[in-house]
Amino acid sequence: MTEYLTTKELAELLRIKERKVYDLAASGSVPCSRATGKLLFPRNAVDAWLESHESRVSHPSKPRPLVIIGSHDPLLEWSLRESRCGLASYLDSSLDGLDRFEQGDGIATGLHVYNVELNDWNTPLVKSRLFNQNFASSGVVLVEWAKRERGMIVNPDKVEEYQSLLDIKSKTMVPRQVEAGSQVLLEALMAEQSIDPGSLLWTSAARSEMDAVVDVLEGKADLTFGLATLASQFRLGFIPVVEERYDLLVDRKAWFEPTWQKFIQFCQSKAFANRANELTGYNLTQQFHVNFNSE
Repeated sequence: MTEYLTTKELAELLRIKERKVYDLAASGSVPCSRATGKLLFPRNAVDAWLESHESRVSHPSKPRPLVIIGSHDPLLEWSLRESRCGLASYLDSSLDGLDRFEQGDGIATGLHVYNVELNDWNTPLVKSRLFNQNFASSGVVLVEWAKRERGMIVNPDKVEEYQSLLDIKSKTMVPRQVEAGSQVLLEALMAEQSIDPGSLLWTSAARSEMDAVVDVLEGKADLTFGLATLASQFRLGFIPVVEERYDLLVDRKAWFEPTWQKFIQFCQSKAFANRANELTGYNLTQQFHVNFNSE
């Protein structure tokens, strides 16, 4: 047994195509090394990865609770409340929600995770999780909720100091927890532009977008990497950086349940349209467009 596996050898071990192996590596789902300039997979780490996925498989018959989990979105949270559809929410972060969804802790999870190598949102990460049979036991569908403007949120009197992400050097920034899609994206963009994380002063991580924005509002930091709609709500300055895609990963069986259907119907109402028009930085032209549907 070799200490490291090649892409071809791992594909043969998992009985999948090599392209799938590249997707797993790009999303960070499978342990790998690029030290030699090509992908190598430590055999012991791969074995541990497979074992950890097997240990999370639970009984497929376990009913999913009527809860929306994953990353927070202001419009989504408002809609769940105003629709009175019967769905509760626990909105913490993209990766936390995906782990919980994998364990059957909700009928849908929100995420906005960017894959730099594939230049795609959410789909590569979702595909990489389909090895877990509990995750896809009844099938899953990934649909768009909204595209959202994300950028630098700063004191309104300091907007002129920021022309691009390069201007964050030497500034005090509020980060999010490592499981947050916004933090994953920020670190990827910083790496692309060769921005050393050590060139910034970091505060303690904020557990929510709202907490991060409030820290900027109160002068505890120079900026945070947040949503345009929150910058507008708190009358802070905003410098756009990227338009991200926020998706909902939904259990396919739950899609046809009355609670979820009532939620969808509300999203087609005039009340929803009026609220969406009041918020800054949203593009809803592709709402509920299917980006991935498992077999």
